[in-house]
Amino acid sequence: MKHSLLISALLLATSPLHAESHQPGSPPSTQAVVMTDGVVQRIDAVAGKITLRHGAIVNLDMPAMTMVFRAQPPSLLDKVKLGVKVKFHAEQINGALTVTAIQVVP
Repeated sequence: MKHSLLISALLLATSPLHAESHQPGSPPSTQAVVMTDGVVQRIDAVAGKITLRHGAIVNLDMPAMTMVFRAQPPSLLDKVKLGVKVKFHAEQINGALTVTAIQVVP
């Protein structure tokens, strides 16, 4: 009986119903936020896009490079200027690489 209770408890604790899930477009949980170093190369506020030269993006298993990201929400672009160092979080949302959080590094 003790073994079956232990097994039940383990199954319940690891079930997808109890795992924290992240819906595309919703803010990531604090544990899921992995910040990456980058430098702003270009800002296209009209298109809601930003070009960053960045280090490896661990949560996307992506090496360091320069690339264009969408910004979600686009108002994130109001926080940055060309040439500044930033820390950012990126996710793949609906097939597009998207910056969901960004902060200027002093």
